[in-house]
Amino acid sequence: MISPGSTIGIIGGGQLGRMLAMAAARLGYKTVILEPQENCPAAQVANEHIVAAYDDRNALEQLAELCDVITYEFENVPVDSAEILSEIKPVFPSPGALKVSQDRVSEKRFLNNAGIQTTQWLSVENEGDLEAALLAFGGKGILKSRRFGYDGKGQVKFSGKKGEDAKKGFAAIGSVPSILEALVDFVCEISVIAARDEAGNIKTYDITENVHKNGILATSTVPVSVSSTVAGLAADAARKLLEGLTYVGIAGMEFFVLANGTVLANEFAPRVHNSGHWTEAACAVSQFEQHIRAITGLPLGDTRRHSDCVMENLIGDDIAKVPEILKEAGAVVQLYGKAEARPGRKMGHVTRITKRL
Repeated sequence: MISPGSTIGIIGGGQLGRMLAMAAARLGYKTVILEPQENCPAAQVANEHIVAAYDDRNALEQLAELCDVITYEFENVPVDSAEILSEIKPVFPSPGALKVSQDRVSEKRFLNNAGIQTTQWLSVENEGDLEAALLAFGGKGILKSRRFGYDGKGQVKFSGKKGEDAKKGFAAIGSVPSILEALVDFVCEISVIAARDEAGNIKTYDITENVHKNGILATSTVPVSVSSTVAGLAADAARKLLEGLTYVGIAGMEFFVLANGTVLANEFAPRVHNSGHWTEAACAVSQFEQHIRAITGLPLGDTRRHSDCVMENLIGDDIAKVPEILKEAGAVVQLYGKAEARPGRKMGHVTRITKRL
């Protein structure tokens, strides 16, 4: 166990790093952030900020020297950097989990090999592959770059209409290695936030029902409208994922639910997750604290919720609504300390809690 009073390194200085640092402080840990941007959200609450690129060897060695365990707040951390650090200090989640999550084809293969059902998919390396894949899927599908891309970025939708051009679509995502996923007619989107510690203990939070707008999560609601059977299938899939990766820490896993009750895994994130932000307001132990507990060897906390709730992301100019939101009973606001509001930029979130029915 890494005792309170020790130091946790966090790669990435965004809002997730900020909330991890705040949770770490509550448990008595110090934090050091590695992030190239000065005055980033996480640096405003951490004990120390190393301003350097994620692949700066000297900075990585400095981080390892200062810290007792290292984690990260986003999945595009260079795997090489995580591997360098893991040779010196414990890194959780492991570089192996990070590597799987960074490539959508590798991710889908891993999920399928673990017995987790996904939508149909085909790897796309060039325009010819895309044309063949579209033919196989009846002209419909979501083309996504294999690497990077989030909140709807790096994606092109083919709806099967005349005039849709594979060449233009492939060029629109930069003509990079991609994946075509078959379109699915789903009734809702849900997610699971789950934690695993080094001993193999796993705890999951209640299933969350999510609504996205323009590719960005808008709201997460608990409890969900789906059946307990559907919720159980999603939780079981999350457990398979964590066990298959020998995972340590919190992971977020997103699913499509079909009308017949089929649950299809969409993707997973090896980190605390936007759809789990509600846990800080509606549970005794938030996803952020749970992650700190898991990576330091502390006992995993109680995941039961004491309230029903809806978490809403505050995006762009939504930040102007905060004074009015603060007047609401049961509204728990978390702002990220970002200096400038821009369209599509997450500025904070509010969780509105109500008595659990």
